[in-house]
Amino acid sequence: MDQIKIGRFVAETRRANGLTQRQLADQLSISDKTISKWETGKGLPDVSLMLPLCQALDITVNDLLTGARVSASDYQQKAEENMMDLIKENQENKKRFALSMVCAAITVIAVVALVFLASYLDLPVPARIAVLALAVATAVAGIGAAAVLEAQAGYYECPACHELFVPTLGEYVRGYHTLTKRRLTCPHCGKTGMCRHKIVR
Repeated sequence: MDQIKIGRFVAETRRANGLTQRQLADQLSISDKTISKWETGKGLPDVSLMLPLCQALDITVNDLLTGARVSASDYQQKAEENMMDLIKENQENKKRFALSMVCAAITVIAVVALVFLASYLDLPVPARIAVLALAVATAVAGIGAAAVLEAQAGYYECPACHELFVPTLGEYVRGYHTLTKRRLTCPHCGKTGMCRHKIVR
């Protein structure tokens, strides 16, 4: 889906309906910053907000996901294309998440093996130091690669406004986490909390 095109369409339709960003935001019980983010193509509405948004703008969900009003003759084709785009996006997110898990597992195995070699083999001191340095480098590279893949796999849901967003890599790395949640600041409402990781929309 073309977020820029969808954002322009939301902005044009909102103006055509005589609504300001604040008025539309109030109807949806969200912040006007969220509306601005959608209209600038920096995010898409959460699934739970799509129907209320479409009702407020007097458009269909198919119009919204296409980024233009869809004629009756093209409706079925556009609906199928939009559904396929969502399925493809969800599949890519699942693949990234699986790859991040594989990368983390390989990293752990490699680091443990290198530390074991450095500890139990009869090696000269320089060689032992080199093996331990390689273990550290492997850990950093592996964890970094796994973090990049996981950060790009899906979205995080804000507990306050329930918007979905993708954090920057810096925010992702700095946020402490549990198995399914990470402490992040929502770019939509600005609140910080334990955001749930969602692989699919």
